[in-house]
Amino acid sequence: MEAEHRAEYADIQTAYQRIRHQVVETPLLESKTLSAMSGGHVYLKCENLQHTGSFKFRGASNAILGLETDQRKLGVVSYSSGNHAQGVACAAKLAGIRSTIVMPEDAPAVKIANTRSHGANVVLYHRYRESREQIGADLSASTGAHLIRPYDDYAVIQGQGTAGLECANQLKARALQPDAMIICCGGGGLSAGCGVAMRAIFPDIDLFLAEPAAFDDYGRSLSTGQRQTNDPESRSICDAIVTPTPGELTLPIVKKHFKAGLSANDGMVKDAVKLLYTNHRIVAEPGGAIAVACFMKNLDAFRGKVVVLMISGGNIDPSLLQNIIST
Repeated sequence: MEAEHRAEYADIQTAYQRIRHQVVETPLLESKTLSAMSGGHVYLKCENLQHTGSFKFRGASNAILGLETDQRKLGVVSYSSGNHAQGVACAAKLAGIRSTIVMPEDAPAVKIANTRSHGANVVLYHRYRESREQIGADLSASTGAHLIRPYDDYAVIQGQGTAGLECANQLKARALQPDAMIICCGGGGLSAGCGVAMRAIFPDIDLFLAEPAAFDDYGRSLSTGQRQTNDPESRSICDAIVTPTPGELTLPIVKKHFKAGLSANDGMVKDAVKLLYTNHRIVAEPGGAIAVACFMKNLDAFRGKVVVLMISGGNIDPSLLQNIIST
């Protein structure tokens, strides 16, 4: 099977060689606070320090750098609530090609502004009345621009998986054997890619998804064996990871590698954001801190263990961060 139609360990290794010159090797830090809480060793993979403030730059870079020259000339189009948008816009700018990004009009202002700052043409839409998938498909069809989906795209999954590959190599360099890893999950690109990489290097590791309580479609899909959807009326502070249902490409990969899904409510997520900032001066957006929230909610399950938590993004509006840390 051609690499563009799969996401296996060898494909993630190839993706890493392709993008390593323009991504940040983000740090793996031990949280003394969380380690003390659990009586084990808890490490934070800080993708909030990646270019554009999230892991999404990895997948976007792999997708764009893998395009043929003729396709690059036509530019790229994508849709996103913000982090994938910024990743695609920045990767496109570095490649010297045009980008058009479809974003919800209620996306955090900092994410819209940052996407535009990379030169992208931003098209706003109503999250609950319009289909971003249809708008993106129409733009791609009318302009010839290559459509880069935020998670149901093998090139994107491969790129996101490089965060897991990098994390696994950092653990090996310290002679650490992780018992578990918790990874945030919206569409599933990061979870799928990192699941492949981590299980290839640490086959006995237990992998868990982290989702907002009102958007736990992956967790329910794993427990029932059937694809689940979320209530369209549901809302969450975790804007970066609120998707309607698991991805077509990502769900089978997640089913293969993950033990179960965990979830946390908005109050727990705010506590996680506050802990990361107050104790470690780590700035994490709500969706980026969901793994920490799920870990703290399920402390008993991880007592005495070596656990890795993915801090997936740091693009939080300053006013929201101030509100959270001051209460």
